[in-house]
Amino acid sequence: MKLGEALVKEALITKQQLEQALKRQTQFGGRIGTNLVELGVIDEEELARFLSIYFKVPAVKPDEVNTISEEVINSISKEVIEKYKILPFKKERNRIHTAMLNPKDLKAIDELRFITGYEIIPYVITELRLFHTHEKYYGIKRDIRFISLIDRFGKETEKEEISIDNIKKAFTEVNNTEDVAGILLNEIFKISSRVAIFTVKGDKLIGWKARGLDVKNFIISEKESPIFAEVLRTRSNYRGPVINIKGNESLIKILSGAPQDVLILPIAIRDKIIAIVYIDNGNNAVLNANVGYLTMLTSMAAIAFEILILKKRIFDMGAIK
Repeated sequence: MKLGEALVKEALITKQQLEQALKRQTQFGGRIGTNLVELGVIDEEELARFLSIYFKVPAVKPDEVNTISEEVINSISKEVIEKYKILPFKKERNRIHTAMLNPKDLKAIDELRFITGYEIIPYVITELRLFHTHEKYYGIKRDIRFISLIDRFGKETEKEEISIDNIKKAFTEVNNTEDVAGILLNEIFKISSRVAIFTVKGDKLIGWKARGLDVKNFIISEKESPIFAEVLRTRSNYRGPVINIKGNESLIKILSGAPQDVLILPIAIRDKIIAIVYIDNGNNAVLNANVGYLTMLTSMAAIAFEILILKKRIFDMGAIK
């Protein structure tokens, strides 16, 4: 059973999320797990735990690869490291503990045993963490699509964690929908070049507010927009390109091109999508943002919108006689 199918079977992801990841994999490459992490449907640690079960070998622990001795790093040449996509992290006499993308590749393990002269003890590692450590220890530059992820392995989320309480407080103090939209846009615009909110009214998507874009006169039918229709149909995130096909012309016009990496998030209240958030980093760049963090922001906005609606209903009930 393939990894994606196994994740679906264990209910860690949905079939729709797997389909999204497969589409993204076709566009950007990388392993299916990497694409799922980028889409924000599973985090790297959870993926590593499942890979350990899937391959029936231990997953390398973060603290085991955060500080690797120079002796171990130099025990296998950079050329071999890059060719076999491995990471040695501990050595015991004639044995070397080695993290691998596919620890069940017996042919590769036999070749490594012959080349290095060591008994190879295999562990599994995620593609994201492997490439991060390759750059850290061997100077092997990551492809731009991997750099586009905010690294989950250092201090990348400290700023988010410091400010998140303030963001929560701001959402609880809003007085109207304009305030909610303003908070959401301002926070997302800090980590992206362009962001826009489109409201959903009936079968129409209407441009509401934006940063880095002008969406004032944007109105389109759901049926006429393939990229928005998919988000509305699946009620899940979209990550990938804006393909230059019929139906996407209106969006491409306001974007002045067809970006290759965008994120579209639904804002839903009780299973009803009331708005869609569009995010990108420009037409010629990948989106350098933590999808999980952005999803959390839109979830907070959804709750804030719902609270405002409930407050209005209470006031509309009038005085009790």
